[in-house]
Amino acid sequence: MPELTHLRLERARDGVVLLTLDNPDQRNAMSDDMTSSWVAAIDEIAADRSVRAVVVTGEGTAFCSGGDTSWIASEPDASVDHLRTRMIGFYRAWLSIRRLEVPTIAAVNGPAIGAGLCLALACDLRYAAAGARLGAPFVKLGMHPGMAATFLLPNVVGEAHARDLLLTGRVVDADEALRLGLVSRVIEPASFVEEALDAAAAIAAAAPIATRLTTLALRDGGHADAEACLQWEAMAQPITLATADLQEGIRAAREKRAPVFTGR
Repeated sequence: MPELTHLRLERARDGVVLLTLDNPDQRNAMSDDMTSSWVAAIDEIAADRSVRAVVVTGEGTAFCSGGDTSWIASEPDASVDHLRTRMIGFYRAWLSIRRLEVPTIAAVNGPAIGAGLCLALACDLRYAAAGARLGAPFVKLGMHPGMAATFLLPNVVGEAHARDLLLTGRVVDADEALRLGLVSRVIEPASFVEEALDAAAAIAAAAPIATRLTTLALRDGGHADAEACLQWEAMAQPITLATADLQEGIRAAREKRAPVFTGR
């Protein structure tokens, strides 16, 4: 396992990895060390075929306060080209979670702001603790949105809500985030992490080949049109029909028991 700074990687359940952003004194801001650790952790997870679901959360009271503003403003005289190179590397490092073919859950335990919200948006599912606040106030800091905010946010909440959130820079609470479709569930803080891990464990217990293919089918808003959907499903469903897991699933349904899927 790689040596990680400001980040913890744990086996939380069978088939479930928990990634915890661990720099609570800085509200889990995305430091250089945390960014390097994140890439190493994602590489580790991607190479491990036993991982079936990933949960991302934050230590302390925040999920992630976004990019380190002292880092962002540290080179006032830098050229645009230099800053572009720096920022695109930062974006790609954190969005590397999208390389994973297993379902990912952002367990938003507290504020998810700016790039921190984008990290949550890059996950397949988002659950928020009651009282959490989410927003992308880039314009309030005098900057254009970054880390794929102008792609990810419309994809999740639709164009109208995305325009409202990005142009006003306003921050919403968990209940409004649920109404907007920004999160799927709001959970009481006392049981928050456990419920998120339970959801991940339920995903991990499903047939992994079918789950991976379904995850890929739904990424980035799904298919371009109905015909593209049919073409994908006419390929992906037969792949799963040819697996031993399909036979196990049918047997388990007939025998009224929980299936045991092996990924074969």
